[in-house]
This record gives sequence, C-alpha cells and structure tokens, in this order.
Amino acid sequence: MRSKRDSISIAIQVAAFFILVLYLSGHLSFLKAAALDSNGKNKVTIAHRGASGYVPEHTLESKVLAYQMGADFLEQDVALSKDNRLIVVHDLYIENLTNVADIFPNRKRQDGHYYVIDFTLDELKSLKFSEPFEIKNGRKVPIYPQRFPIFTSTFSFHTLEEEIEFIQGLNKTLGRNVGIYVETKAPWFHKQNGKDISLETLKVLKKYGYDSKNSNVYFQSFDYPDLVRVRTELLPKLKMDLKLVALVGYNDWLETYEFKGGKWLPYDFSYLQDSKNFAEIAKVAQGVGPTLDMLYSIQNGRAVANDYCKSALKNGLNCHPYTLRADALPKGVKSVDEALELILYKAGADGIFSDFPDLAVKFIESKRKK
Repeated sequence: MRSKRDSISIAIQVAAFFILVLYLSGHLSFLKAAALDSNGKNKVTIAHRGASGYVPEHTLESKVLAYQMGADFLEQDVALSKDNRLIVVHDLYIENLTNVADIFPNRKRQDGHYYVIDFTLDELKSLKFSEPFEIKNGRKVPIYPQRFPIFTSTFSFHTLEEEIEFIQGLNKTLGRNVGIYVETKAPWFHKQNGKDISLETLKVLKKYGYDSKNSNVYFQSFDYPDLVRVRTELLPKLKMDLKLVALVGYNDWLETYEFKGGKWLPYDFSYLQDSKNFAEIAKVAQGVGPTLDMLYSIQNGRAVANDYCKSALKNGLNCHPYTLRADALPKGVKSVDEALELILYKAGADGIFSDFPDLAVKFIESKRKK
C-alpha cells in the first residue's frame, strides 16, 4: 500500500506540474477553443482522456495539461471498482497500463484479464500507472512509441469525484467553465456483475451540480439500450435532464451487448449508423459520437466527406466524432490540419475528440480569425 509520505509526494508533483504548465502558457493566457462555422454552431475541442498524446491517459496530470491547452471539455471514462467507486479509466481491465500482474498475479479472470471491478479503490491506488503498452515477445512495448515513456514518473488512479472536484477547483480559481464529458464503460457488463454504473454515475453528477441540459456536461455511452433506460427511467427518477450522446461503433468490435430473449447478444450498431434514424434517436439523445472514418470515404485517392454530421445537426443532434491522433492519422489524410478541415468543416462536425487538444484548439482558433 502507498504510504502517507508517498501520497504527499504525489500531491506535490501534481501541484508542481500544474504550476509549470501555467507558467509555460504565458501566465494564464488561454486560447479560446470555440469558433463559429457558417451555421453559427460552436466547434468544440474534447480532450480525449485528457491530453493523452503527451501525458498518460486519464491521469490528473493529463487533465490539467488539456485544461491549460484550452480544451472545452475533458473526457472521463468510468468503470466501477469492487467497492462501488467510479474509477476514471478507459478499459474494463487494467493489465495494459499498470503493474497489476506483478502485484496481484492470482487475480485475473479465466479470460486472462484483470478487471477494475475485481479490485477495491485502495488496491487500484496501490498500483503503478503507466502509458498503455502491449506484450510482445514477453516484453512491454508502448502502443504509441513516441509518447510518454512507459512506467516512468509517478501516476495513479483516481475517482470521478476526485476529478470533478479538481476541474471545478480550476474553474473557480481560473475563472473558466471547462466542461466534463463522462462515458459509462459497458453498462451491460456491470449489470452482468450486479452493478448499475449508470445510476451511480448520475448520482455523482447530481451531487456536483450537473443535473440539467444547461449543465456543462455530456453523458455518453456505446450502450444505446442502456442510454434509452437513462433517458426514460433514471433521469426522471433522479429529477435530472442531461445531454446524452449515443456513441457509434462497428459490430465487429463487440462493444455492446443487450439482453434479448433471455440471452446477452451483440448489439447491432447499424441503427445508429443510419442517418435516417436521427429523428428517432433525437428523442433519446442530444448527440451522436461516430468514428472519424464514418464521416468520409476515399474516392480517387481523396477523402470526401459525407452528410452524416450535417444530417445530425439538422435533427438537433450534436455530432462529436472520435478520435484524432497526430501519431495515428485517419486514412486518406496527411496532416492534422487536413483531418480537422475534413471532419469539422467539410463533414460539418461541431466538435471533435483528440489526444492532442492543443492542435485542435489552434486550428479552430485560426479558422475563427479568418
């Protein structure tokens, strides 16, 4: 377990890091991330897992850097721990970004994964947290070689409550209003394990004042059947009314399962992929979150935008695609700026998720000035 001295040391490191980025930013001269397109819609930058292209994902250090870079929203993926705490983490399992296999070698499930849901908050906080990696030939190899070196410096897990308090604290002291963008990870999986992650997440959001569509928060999920439940059952029950976003995946990802005919079956994303259904989807959600490559096709070697996002906006839906990475550009484009032009201004998305929020902020700001 981590000692009190270690905890104090980590807190000091976070504070020092924050002071450093504020200094480098020119004494709080933040960039404005929102710009207007021809339809008067704001283009927003959503920091994907924070500034995860520069600092390990979903660490407070990653979030403060994204905050400094001018992101409009900071994303929080959440999964429940064994003791029912909402952990900010991208995956349901953690062997690809911690030393859990060394510390708790006998705690993996039959499928070989070490799941967040099988560990208490204290156990999770005792682990070393790293830039994501994969195992190749018995060695840990970073997924993105040019990013933060794996297992260097000191990073740790934290809860959704801790991150919200951190962001709200920054908003107070710096006079900004950066929003949060929360994703419940696999509600269907949590149901299979006797937990209701959507209910627990909504309770926390309400606790911290995020309870209406005017609140600076989006609630997103790949689990559309559960999102329907959130809209029709949970929000009325809690006297809340949040902006919901339906994340759109591909069927071969097996991202979501739904309980039908007494069985858990893979969810068919074709409903969310078809813009003809936007009028119906708008009765449940206020936005859709497609992949970047759902918004264009390659024709004669060129990326040509389609009308998916434009159709979404016409039906009153935000369109916030994911994920722009400078070190893993989408097919058919040769630069970050070309990708941003394609997605935000040709395809018509009104926001974008990026591991490199500074690049999106800079590009959008340059377009606003023209």
